[in-house]
Amino acid sequence: MNWLTRLIPTIGTSKSKSKVPDGLWSSCPACESVLYAPELEKSLFVCPKCDHHLRIGARKRLDMFLDGGKYKEIAADLVTKDPLKFKDTKNYTNRVKDAIAASGENEAIVIASGKLESMPVIVAAFEFRFMGGSMGGVVGEKFVQGVEEAIKTKRPFICFSTSGGARMQESMISLMQMAKTSAALQKLKAQDLPYISVMIDPIYGGVSASLAMLGDINIAEPDALVGFAGRRVIEQTVRVELPDDFQKSEFLLKKGAIDMIVHRKNLRVKVHGLLAKLHKK
Repeated sequence: MNWLTRLIPTIGTSKSKSKVPDGLWSSCPACESVLYAPELEKSLFVCPKCDHHLRIGARKRLDMFLDGGKYKEIAADLVTKDPLKFKDTKNYTNRVKDAIAASGENEAIVIASGKLESMPVIVAAFEFRFMGGSMGGVVGEKFVQGVEEAIKTKRPFICFSTSGGARMQESMISLMQMAKTSAALQKLKAQDLPYISVMIDPIYGGVSASLAMLGDINIAEPDALVGFAGRRVIEQTVRVELPDDFQKSEFLLKKGAIDMIVHRKNLRVKVHGLLAKLHKK
């Protein structure tokens, strides 16, 4: 055994395994600080060093937001089909299978019925790990069924949106969901039921151009990127260099495009406070 293998036994021919469990440590994508998983979870997945809001899954979001992490899922049995038999470098059916394996979800949105500070609510949460949170026919249908449940039970509706936009593999079917979800929200408004939209980094395309911006109150997390087209696309089109903070939630708040920015640790209290004022019981 040479000096190097004595010093670092995991290098070379040694088969000893690290005693540190997988997933116990991670790094902040903003400041690159090493983060201890249990402490990170306590901080709601916000970096304690730089306050960067890390991306989290839909169910983790629901667990953190709803009382006791308890909820009943709505429209859980809806699954994506391949009506156009679409194929690019891979069959759409196979892409969906890969997305299910990567995310553990059967679609890019989860709809839940639960309570927020003892107030009954319906909550939608997008799952970005499922094909970039893209909106296809099933995502739109699940969203609409969530709105219909809110109308039926006279509950406020809250949506956490993070998406790359409409799902190209479904062509016009996906684009139609913009109108479909917008029409459903109009029905919710007609019943005097509040809709709170919370925009999560990143949120782009057809989702940002429809349901994400239609809240009675539009909220974003700090430093969330929100827009329709991406920064590079806009710069190449208009041939103008954009500000460094362009499309960040702070920029949008300054320009009046959103109503407020709320830190993740304050979201439960803030949204409940808004609903207490808006919701006519």
